Amino acid sequence: LQLVESGGGLVQPGGSLRLSCAASGANLDYYAIGWFRQAPGKDREGVSCISSIGGNTMYAGSVKGRFTISRDNAKNAVYLQMNRVEPEDTAVYYCAAVLAPTGYRRTFGFDEAEYDYWGQGTQVTVSS
Repeated sequence: LQLVESGGGLVQPGGSLRLSCAASGANLDYYAIGWFRQAPGKDREGVSCISSIGGNTMYAGSVKGRFTISRDNAKNAVYLQMNRVEPEDTAVYYCAAVLAPTGYRRTFGFDEAEYDYWGQGTQVTVSS
């Protein structure tokens, strides 16, 4: 499985951005996905995650109500809709995937060690 993020860029505070995580080499239907970010000088942190089936999601407190994770299995992709962005959202954003057990409906949370596949990241800069 290979993951490629896109959609990053420069956005003004209060604006919106949609990040995409495109998968190849495997059917993303069977994978739970997480979005992580790493700001300059800080550790990488979990932002949001979604289960492989059932549509269960989880959000970090700092983005809850502003960001929305979704998946389109027909397109083999996962998205992160970012609304009302703040300068503190500036970071490199990564998507990650883990093969979920059959019938497993829960997310894998924000423990990086749970995820086996990572993209290269896409830069998001929030600035006026």
